Amino acid sequence: MTASFSEIPTIDLSQAGDESAIPGLLSSLRYALTEVGFLYVSNHGVPTTTIDGLVNALPKLFALEDEVKKSIALENSPHFLGYSGVGSETTGGTTDRREQFEFATELTATWHEDLPLYERLRGPNQWPREDRELRPVIENYIRELTGLGERFLDLVAQALSLSPGALRSFLSDQHRLKLVHYPALPTSDPAISQQGVGPHKDSSGWWTFLLQASPPEVKGLQVLNKAGEWVDVPVVPGTFVVNIGQAFEVVTNGVCKATTHRVLSGTDERYSVPFFQGVRRDLTKAEAVGSLKDHFSALAISKESDEGHAVDSAFLKGKYDTWGESQLRTKVRSHRENGRKFYPEVYDQYINDDA
Repeated sequence: MTASFSEIPTIDLSQAGDESAIPGLLSSLRYALTEVGFLYVSNHGVPTTTIDGLVNALPKLFALEDEVKKSIALENSPHFLGYSGVGSETTGGTTDRREQFEFATELTATWHEDLPLYERLRGPNQWPREDRELRPVIENYIRELTGLGERFLDLVAQALSLSPGALRSFLSDQHRLKLVHYPALPTSDPAISQQGVGPHKDSSGWWTFLLQASPPEVKGLQVLNKAGEWVDVPVVPGTFVVNIGQAFEVVTNGVCKATTHRVLSGTDERYSVPFFQGVRRDLTKAEAVGSLKDHFSALAISKESDEGHAVDSAFLKGKYDTWGESQLRTKVRSHRENGRKFYPEVYDQYINDDA
């Protein structure tokens, strides 16, 4: 078995334009995919103005009055889009110390009673009226990250000996973006939980593209290696942190692992912006596991640490057949007030099962 990683590799995407550099690029990417599950991407092609516009908007957005934030509360939305305050979400049964705004590709709601319940996840955003400059900033960022995600996915396919475009059929019509603020912890009370967000694998997308939107001295993100050790993921200006989501692990038959990670809060506030590349809601386990099974069955698989293996992973191990229902379950379990309000017919089932 390959030795466990102790740092996160960096992939320079500008090498994709140099024929002589492509073999080395794909080899490095393959290592990151199969042995780490986390990587930095540099020279990614997303304009600096797009990134700076979003980073500069964050302090103003989170400084809005509480009443303004509550007016676009996530609890108003059956699509789980909007604002949620500190303590409103749990991971692994423990409260997360973060507040966040969740947005998505702007789409209309199309659900009706003849459709599966998980189709209610598709729908429009809630926009704060007091910050009218925010919407074009968010929509431009989502557009740029959607393009980056598709370009990156084609490189991933090549690194895994597939044809470019082979993985695009699994993508959704809607991608999600979270703007996250981890408040600074008081230094005077060591009893306060440091859990910004608890250990988890990303269940909200195919791939995650994370912008660490605070200065390099602000730490917090850690990933779990195969030896069960937490490895820091420091801020590297000009890069995105990219990691595998649970659905991709399924499609690759476990060759590419969704790596467990967490955020520890500290005495500095921290801003973080994850973009979740969406997965088709009607994707079934049989399709996910079977589509490329023959291709991946011969590739070596590295073993996770015991702690990583134990993290809740409903789509991989549970009884729900579609990605959409698995995702709906995860969201209801994390945002319980929202689940009680919009999904009472499945609330008790999702909360009480351990699938």
